[in-house]
Amino acid sequence: MAEKYQSREERRKQMQANQHKKKRKKPKNKFLTFIKRLILVCFILGLAGVIAGISTFAYYASSSPKLTKKQLSDPIPSVIKDKSNKTVATLGAQNRKYIDYEELPKQMENAILSTEDARFYRHHGIDPIRLGGAVVANFTKGFGSEGASTLTQQVVSMALNNKNEKTLKRKAQEAWLAIQLERKYTKHEILEMYVNKVYMSDGVFGFETAAEHYYGKSLSKLSLPEIAVLAGMPQSPNNYNPFDHPDLTKKRRDIVLYMMYKNHKITKDEMEKAQAAPVSAGLVKEKERNTNANKYPAFVNEVIKEVQRLGNYNVYADGLTIYTTLDSSAQQYTEKILNTNSIINYPDKKMQAGIALIDTKTGEIRALGGGRNMKLDRGFNYAVDTKRSPGSTIKPILDYGPAIEYLHWSTGHQLNDVATTYSDGTPINDWDNRFLGKMSMRKALYLSRNIPAYETYKEVGKERAIRFAKKLGLDLNSKDIVESSSIGGGVQVSPLQMASAYAAFGNEGIYNKPHAIRKIVLRDGVTEIKPHVQSKIAMSDYTAYMITDVLKDVLTKGTGITAHIPGLPAAGKTGTTNFDKNDLAKYGILSSSVQDSWFAGYTTRYSLAVWTGYESEKGKKYGVTRPYQTVAQQIYRHLMRYVSEGKETPDFTMPKSVVRIGSELYIRGHIDTAIDKKSVTQDAPANVHAAYDADSNKITVTWDYKGSDATFNVSGTINGSAASFGSTSGKSITVANPKAGATYVFNVTATVNGVTSKAASTSVTVPGGSTDTKADDNQNKQPEDNAQKQPDANNNPGTDINQSGENKDNTGSDKGTNSGNSNGTGSENSGNGSKDNNNSPGNSSGTGTSSGNGSPANNGTGTNGNGSSGSNGTKGTKGTNTNGGNSPNKGENSSGNASANNNTGSE
Repeated sequence: MAEKYQSREERRKQMQANQHKKKRKKPKNKFLTFIKRLILVCFILGLAGVIAGISTFAYYASSSPKLTKKQLSDPIPSVIKDKSNKTVATLGAQNRKYIDYEELPKQMENAILSTEDARFYRHHGIDPIRLGGAVVANFTKGFGSEGASTLTQQVVSMALNNKNEKTLKRKAQEAWLAIQLERKYTKHEILEMYVNKVYMSDGVFGFETAAEHYYGKSLSKLSLPEIAVLAGMPQSPNNYNPFDHPDLTKKRRDIVLYMMYKNHKITKDEMEKAQAAPVSAGLVKEKERNTNANKYPAFVNEVIKEVQRLGNYNVYADGLTIYTTLDSSAQQYTEKILNTNSIINYPDKKMQAGIALIDTKTGEIRALGGGRNMKLDRGFNYAVDTKRSPGSTIKPILDYGPAIEYLHWSTGHQLNDVATTYSDGTPINDWDNRFLGKMSMRKALYLSRNIPAYETYKEVGKERAIRFAKKLGLDLNSKDIVESSSIGGGVQVSPLQMASAYAAFGNEGIYNKPHAIRKIVLRDGVTEIKPHVQSKIAMSDYTAYMITDVLKDVLTKGTGITAHIPGLPAAGKTGTTNFDKNDLAKYGILSSSVQDSWFAGYTTRYSLAVWTGYESEKGKKYGVTRPYQTVAQQIYRHLMRYVSEGKETPDFTMPKSVVRIGSELYIRGHIDTAIDKKSVTQDAPANVHAAYDADSNKITVTWDYKGSDATFNVSGTINGSAASFGSTSGKSITVANPKAGATYVFNVTATVNGVTSKAASTSVTVPGGSTDTKADDNQNKQPEDNAQKQPDANNNPGTDINQSGENKDNTGSDKGTNSGNSNGTGSENSGNGSKDNNNSPGNSSGTGTSSGNGSPANNGTGTNGNGSSGSNGTKGTKGTNTNGGNSPNKGENSSGNASANNNTGSE
């Protein structure tokens, strides 16, 4: 039994031990199982990823384009088209000198490979080590942050023209084609392709051409610092252009030299000596540089800049088709203005000019005048690159525009042109050193007075002025703006900026950024790149219109009369900037000369800004003398007239937010209380005409009126008795069933915003009754006893020369009365139409074709009362019209019509 018990006890203990062992081993088994499964999943996923990667790579590789030797070696030129889709320029077809590998200096090769692909001779198209570093960088810094392209891949990329695409497809195709390229060509052949195809800025391709372009000698004769400059350019050719960006070029050159030292191609001493050399050493002087001439260089230069802003495209090698906004005809005429004396008489060859013509509605650039006699394709562009003080052309932008927009001023807002100083005590003056006293904002702007502009700016405030200017494309900040900026000081602008800013005034307050490109079509003929141009509201429509209305006066009675084009509705502003006293004395400049002369103007179709002036030379400055300070206006006039000929140019439309009272404009709901309403006059209706129609037996009275929102009241007399014919918002009334034989006199007034105009009058006699005389508004009868006749030299019956009105409110013409006899000889006349029968005599001479007959006693209207070219008429009160004849031209002495109750003389 003991053995049996013992065995049972042993078995029990053994079982417990086994169970305990199982409990201890269970966690270990689960962990191992998890690890095994994880490894298996990773393996499967990795295998799937590899398979997917291989499949994707195979798919992309299979769709890779075939590359020809020409594609691998030669750049593909780009084409520029104008707005009519006609080709105007081809870029990249020339300016490349080929060099064989055997001619490539060893030091140039070392510099290129140290910079671009140090393991070039050790890989087969792709570099796993470089690829690994790029993969890590892309994971840590974002996809596309660092490239892994070998020099071979760069050759492929240049041939494919897909360097802007940082996609897996592009990388896969480049890698595959690079491997194929390495199989087909030797390393030396691939390197030869690279050194001849790579773009080197300024329309230059290849290292040999670049050596001659930048240093005026062959590649074999370059020094180590010069070699390093060229070797560093391909990464960003335009940024590392030694002509344009010497500071950036030096930094890049020094990196290249360090890489050469790191790769044991030069010693440390050689590196440091080369890094100490000035980057400008050996560069070709600007006047000696070769050019790759194209038509319309100023416009083409702007197109190239815009292409570069749209992406990393190379207009000289990428085979782009660039559709532009260019008006070729306008561009040709612009260059004719600048480069010949057939249109503008310039004072000398040194005077420069910049011209920018854009579409008012869209901001599309139509023409650019980059300067007179431009010699460099990529030279300084005075239309875009110049930054000069705008003078008074800034006043609508920093002063009066904001005053209307934010302070709700009217054009009649009163300002004072009185002695004033800036806050530091410096006096402000105008060119004439005069103070004109109280004046409206309108007058202050069209006469371009400085002190009212400064006072306006102070009320607007700097921040609001800057805010307004920024909406018009002028990137100003507080440090740019000083008190004198209100009249043009301190601010720096280009003609293109001013043309686009002024266009917003002509476009109902909508601003469009100026642009020269409509779209770019890539070499595949399918992919299109379009600039993102978004219209923005820069100001209220009332601000745009009210400024425009005032600037129209600049051309007709202000400082811009030279720019006026008869018959073309346009607005504009002049601007000049003065020299300080020190410069006048130092450089012997006439005190009447100016540094800059501007004109910016616009229609509903075009906006045009012109700058004229001189570049400062070393130790010398030149001024625009007074006889040539209107050259900018002359350029504007000729070019604007040229582009507007044969095209309908609508006038600017007054928005409903604007109210016209008399000659001034107000924002609806913001009538300016600073102006005494009683002193405001409203324009009277014009061309008032009355006619009787026998068939319908009614009288129709019509008139014209240039304003809007007017109510017209028609009153008058019927045979001398007062009558009211009603009111209307239209421009005509009818009187049904008039009395036969009666004479009707109509007085028409216009009322706008509570202000009523003077009356404009006409009359008509209805046939029938005791007199069957056909009458209209130019022929009325008067009884004999109310007319004194005076015979002429041929004893013909004279005209009515002294007619009294018997009414309380009779108004004569402003210039006296005209008379003429049947022989066409005018006589001196005096008009008696006032309530006191005392009129000042009006002396006039006119021609007449018929004698006049007196009209009824209570109707002071004479017959055929339009005299021609009368002069010296003393203003007569309540004068009458005598027969002045049917002259085709209205004289300075105009006729006056006296009526029964409220007789008004018309000019």
